[in-house]
Amino acid sequence: MTLRELEQLVALGEGISLEFKRRVPRPERIAKEIVALANTNGGRIVLGVSDDGTIEGFEHIAEQQFLLRRATEAHCSPPVEYETTRVVVGDHCDVIVVTVPESTRKPHVVLGDAPAADGEGPAYVRVEDRSIEASDDTIHQLRHQSDEEGVTFEFGETESLLMRYLDDYGRISVPEFAKLADLSPEQASQTLLRLARADVLHLNNGEDEDYFTLNY
Repeated sequence: MTLRELEQLVALGEGISLEFKRRVPRPERIAKEIVALANTNGGRIVLGVSDDGTIEGFEHIAEQQFLLRRATEAHCSPPVEYETTRVVVGDHCDVIVVTVPESTRKPHVVLGDAPAADGEGPAYVRVEDRSIEASDDTIHQLRHQSDEEGVTFEFGETESLLMRYLDDYGRISVPEFAKLADLSPEQASQTLLRLARADVLHLNNGEDEDYFTLNY
């Protein structure tokens, strides 16, 4: 990547697939950003660029690469594949572009310094320009994405009721659907996720609550 290409990338601003970091933050924080990209659509983390898009770079690039590698090895489970590109932005001043592809091993989680006995930790996804903790419904969908092809379903009264509601209001959460269709939260969640896997609905990650919309 050339300096000009870097400037064009940075000009796009932070978003669902692009994150700026002045330097490698503490291990669990950079692991969270990498995991979130891998669990969503992939993307890039540009190290050496401040939140406002100022390209600052850093002198000791080897140190930053070491911190990045140590953080991902210790805190990303399962391991996340990524590539790094060094971009020279001045005399003894470089930026690192970390490219994270969308993973086929979702969900990835972040392990703390003292991992839980089951080796599990929180999973993260990208929502707009932020990495947020994934809900149980989102984690369930991530685990079954590889099985989505060929998923079918039959429309019944419950599904018809749901479609009419979405036509009128545009979105629905699990609690709203449970109340609407007189279902338990577990039944409502399973129905909505099944329709999402069949590509009828789209699961949207909200900061306060996940919700579903029609996928057309």
